[in-house]
Amino acid sequence: MKKIFGIIALFTLIPTAAKAHCPLCTVGAGALAVGAAYIGVSTYVVGIFLGAFALALGIWMSRIIKKEYIPYQKQIVIVVIFLSTLLPLIPLLQEYTSINIYWFGTYGTLFNKTYLIHKFLIGSTIGAGLMLISPAISLRVSKIKQKRLFPYQGIVITFVLLILASLIMQFVL
Repeated sequence: MKKIFGIIALFTLIPTAAKAHCPLCTVGAGALAVGAAYIGVSTYVVGIFLGAFALALGIWMSRIIKKEYIPYQKQIVIVVIFLSTLLPLIPLLQEYTSINIYWFGTYGTLFNKTYLIHKFLIGSTIGAGLMLISPAISLRVSKIKQKRLFPYQGIVITFVLLILASLIMQFVL
């Protein structure tokens, strides 16, 4: 029994190459989304965290398949996982807001309309976009400083971006 625990401890201590979207980022984004929904924040905010979670999960799962069987396999897996994570949640998060666009003349003409915006879809698009650009931002910061500024820099940058976007969406919109 001691040998099994020793082998497990050895494999957990062996350093491996870090991935831009690791399981820790994925679980962290999902936990923030569940926490946001639990405390009753805006649907925008829940969408931000779930969009980030869905994209991170898709990227993470696409890396599990080592051999490429079809062209654009990684991108297809990412899109399928992203959509299969978010689409079932849309009926549960039916909250809309409106935006009025008045370009010319009075209301009701061709260009002057009121459009409904699905808050969850807008939030999830923002969250996925932030999750997509956060590794590039972390890499850029590392290049400028010639090293990482602190441990878990990528995770911290991702969380800071998600939290800043959430605070803006919660208190501004």
